[in-house]
Amino acid sequence: MGHAHGHGARHGHGHAHGAGATAAGRHKGRLFGALALTSGFMLVEVVGGLLTGSLALLADAAHMLTDAGGLALALIAVRFAERPATPDKTFGYVRLEVLAALTNAVVLLVLTVFILFEAVERFLEPPPILAGPMLAVAAIGLAVNLASMKLLAAGSSESLNVKGAYLEVMSDMLGSVGVIVAALTVMATGWRLADPIVGAGIGLFIVPRTWSLLRQAVHILMEGTPAEIDLGLLERALTEIPGVRAVHDLHVWTITSGADAMSCHLVVADMATARETLLAACETLKTRFGLTHTTIQVEDQALRDAESRTLH
Repeated sequence: MGHAHGHGARHGHGHAHGAGATAAGRHKGRLFGALALTSGFMLVEVVGGLLTGSLALLADAAHMLTDAGGLALALIAVRFAERPATPDKTFGYVRLEVLAALTNAVVLLVLTVFILFEAVERFLEPPPILAGPMLAVAAIGLAVNLASMKLLAAGSSESLNVKGAYLEVMSDMLGSVGVIVAALTVMATGWRLADPIVGAGIGLFIVPRTWSLLRQAVHILMEGTPAEIDLGLLERALTEIPGVRAVHDLHVWTITSGADAMSCHLVVADMATARETLLAACETLKTRFGLTHTTIQVEDQALRDAESRTLH
């Protein structure tokens, strides 16, 4: 069957898989800054949680530890993503950022289960709490988390990897607010149950967001259609190109955050117009759907009909 292949790169839409190719790579410095802030305060918060006996503070410290690990994973993924493509890894290592996001989500869910288990024990037998030091540590933690959030905010809308790190830091920020509220409550009323309640609340708060991150990462790894792409609308747009009789084997998937790909077969009435059809398809995909990494096979309608009759 006669056919031609069209790739965006052949029409001025070059593809890059090296340094800076991923959205996360553009925010590497901010990721490193957030990691330095988080790691530096993490030890302070762990020690503070142990000395004060506060579950809320320990829960926040545990999230800080997860944040540090998540940020480190994100940076490792970015570093690997900067490696050039090879014959056995034609996209390079850019998908490591999705694996890093998946790992962050799983670790956070496991950690939440541990915090809730500890909260149940403390509901049954509330331990003594040093509310003053607990308040001081939480206030410093709030400042650190706000600074980290500011660093990561811009990249969170571009990269799933950075989004995972941002969500973790945001959960810590809200956790610090909760710890402050619990400390003030214990100081004012002596009601020690405020601490495990806040600790459990911190754990429950992050579950929906973490679950959403997990679903996004799995969706990409399963090569699902990107949420912003309407596959039916895309197919109709291709069939509206003059000369195109049918579209089949249409696939759109995400390679990594900010990098979607598409492949399909276009059945045309006249192979003499294949080049013009291919150019029109690439332009439509770029301008209407933002797709520049495309692979299109053009097929002859008459030859396809003949093969179909032979098969039947």
